Amino acid sequence: MTSRGAAIPAVNDVPRPVGAGASRQRNSARTDWKQVGLAALLIGPNLILLILFTYRPLVDNIRVSFFNWNIASPTMNFVGLDNYIQWFQAPETGRVVFNTAVFTFSAVVGSMVLGLTLALLLDQKLFGRSAARSTVFAPYVISGAAIGVAFQFVFDPSYGLIQYVLGIFGLPVPNFYQNSNWALFMVTTTYIWKNTGYTFVIYLAALQARRKDLDEASEIDGTPPVRHFFRVIAPQLRGTTFFLLITVLLNSFQVFDIISAMTNGGPFGYGTSTMVYQVYQETFINNRAGYGAAIATIMFLAVLAITVLQLKIQQRIER
Repeated sequence: MTSRGAAIPAVNDVPRPVGAGASRQRNSARTDWKQVGLAALLIGPNLILLILFTYRPLVDNIRVSFFNWNIASPTMNFVGLDNYIQWFQAPETGRVVFNTAVFTFSAVVGSMVLGLTLALLLDQKLFGRSAARSTVFAPYVISGAAIGVAFQFVFDPSYGLIQYVLGIFGLPVPNFYQNSNWALFMVTTTYIWKNTGYTFVIYLAALQARRKDLDEASEIDGTPPVRHFFRVIAPQLRGTTFFLLITVLLNSFQVFDIISAMTNGGPFGYGTSTMVYQVYQETFINNRAGYGAAIATIMFLAVLAITVLQLKIQQRIER
């Protein structure tokens, strides 16, 4: 019984056992070994595969780059940094770096711009858009070697499709197989045609997941289409664009099959040879595995630096 004037203690004022808060903190900080075991069970196999087939070969490649080694020989001769010095001093290095930079930049920009354009078009309610979407995506799943062989007939200066179209307008037909710059244009265009399906699908998924209420508000305000794209749609695609920048750049940096099928790195030796193709050429054709490993290490460091730079730029943009 309490007197009428006595204050009833609040719930928060009820005394608690000494050390109850500390005990609760210890319980919350205690490791949940069941969750740790489940995580290890799910992540472990993938981590083992990454170590065996990605990180271990990477370390071995860096190690081999310091040796002079014929891949068929059981012995290796240590040469230190000689392979790296030779590559930087080689006369063909400038052309190979130029080809790699032009091919990668053109492939990234071309496939992303075309993919976004097609995604914006086929996101509309058009007749037959499902068939059109499948048609755009189909080249991405076709083998690069098969596409390279097929496009040899497209660019053939004697009886190819390009020759036929230019002949209708009376224009001269470039010799794509005898001019290094035209040959580089040929393999780059072929790869963009193949890779556009990938960027198209990613952009289309992002467009379908965007906020529709913003589109409706923009339509009510009478916003012009171009301004609507840059003010409403583009900001919502920022994360997707950054993701594609990294993935398309990494994929373009490693293209081998199309170049091998169409030009074998030529004409004139290194006309369309990129760094990844030079790794193959030096390692398996010229039997200079140590030299090829040095080029692969340089390529890895370049890609790593570009990726880290992209991440830092993205972090600054998001702040």
